[in-house]
Amino acid sequence: MQKVAISIGDLNGIGIQLALENHHILSKEVEAVYCIDKNMLEQAAKKLDLNIPNDLQTIEDIAPSFNIQPGIVSKESGAYAYASFVKAVELAKENIVDAICTLPIHKKAWELAGIKYKGHTDALRDFFGAEAIMMLGCPEMYVALFTEHIPLREVAPSINEKDLTRFLLDFYKTAKPQNTVAVLGLNPHAGDNGVLGNEETIIQKAIDSANQKINPNYCRGEGTPTYSDPLVPDVAFTPNVRKNYTHYIAMYHDQGLAPLKALHFDEGINVSLNLPILRTSVDHGTAFDIAYKGMKLNNLSYINAIKYIVKN
Repeated sequence: MQKVAISIGDLNGIGIQLALENHHILSKEVEAVYCIDKNMLEQAAKKLDLNIPNDLQTIEDIAPSFNIQPGIVSKESGAYAYASFVKAVELAKENIVDAICTLPIHKKAWELAGIKYKGHTDALRDFFGAEAIMMLGCPEMYVALFTEHIPLREVAPSINEKDLTRFLLDFYKTAKPQNTVAVLGLNPHAGDNGVLGNEETIIQKAIDSANQKINPNYCRGEGTPTYSDPLVPDVAFTPNVRKNYTHYIAMYHDQGLAPLKALHFDEGINVSLNLPILRTSVDHGTAFDIAYKGMKLNNLSYINAIKYIVKN
């Protein structure tokens, strides 16, 4: 049975409820180690009116304790969430655990705590000196993001042949797609042959370079003249096109995640590829609006994040 470190996320949000309510399910799949100390765990469990399982493993001295404030963005909760994440990574680096699974953080809370990273993936790149790839989804559809948490105005200048080619090669090595990967264009109508933008020329060169190194069909369409290569973004997720692909590469955050979450929000997960450790995460936020209110939580994303670790 694999051993997995659970980074507890922002304790003012729903992550700790997910952890407590689903420990009995996780314990059948993995040996979970929760990066939270007993004091904070007991405080959260009391607020949630939940019992703490007898076999739940915790770790002491994560970070200074604080008073949990449900639904509040605070530097204290941000600092604790980051410290929990760092501890999980340390356990993986030291081979004490086989993988890590992260529960949701609040980016503003990290900022208030003085954390320089915008999220887990940014931090992992720095920790390992590796170009981590953010991939989200489920077996029916995975979407990898060439650019992630950057302003939209910075996306087009970020697209260059060298970096995109490296991204495509790294994605192939670590995601191991079995079928042709759909690479999206940037502009409406994939540029309409330059009428609406020329970034598709750069994308096409990167596709050609990757295909030459891997195989001619790695980033190709299905051979029909109806769709351009790269794919026209506004038709790439329609049923007739979607049936041909399980893996997509989007040029920016909302281009890939808006359709993914419309189709597979509940079951989607986040996976960090191209790292020396395996990290998965839920693909949802802290849900401050429902935290500690006794509401039933959908656990599909959390359970699927653990199942991905078991299968990989």
